[in-house]
Amino acid sequence: MKFTYPAIFKKNEEGGYDGRFVDLACCEVSGYSLDDAIRNAIEAEGDWIRLEMEEDMPTFPPVSDLEDLELREGEIARNIGVNVRFYDGWDE
Repeated sequence: MKFTYPAIFKKNEEGGYDGRFVDLACCEVSGYSLDDAIRNAIEAEGDWIRLEMEEDMPTFPPVSDLEDLELREGEIARNIGVNVRFYDGWDE
């Protein structure tokens, strides 16, 4: 199943990028470049979703629309998508 949630990235003082998912609690990333931070965001989103699926009653938050996000100066928003298998051998 594919999950897509928006993340906001901003350049940090060291020249890399920090990012956070708008809808996924405590899901934050960083990277040496924007591309690196996005790759890390894909991994972090997948980890967050897989961890939530281990709960007895998994709860997935509604997805914010990129157009509705209020960005501060220097912030970049991207939808981050990840495919998650529910069990071994399952493919879309």
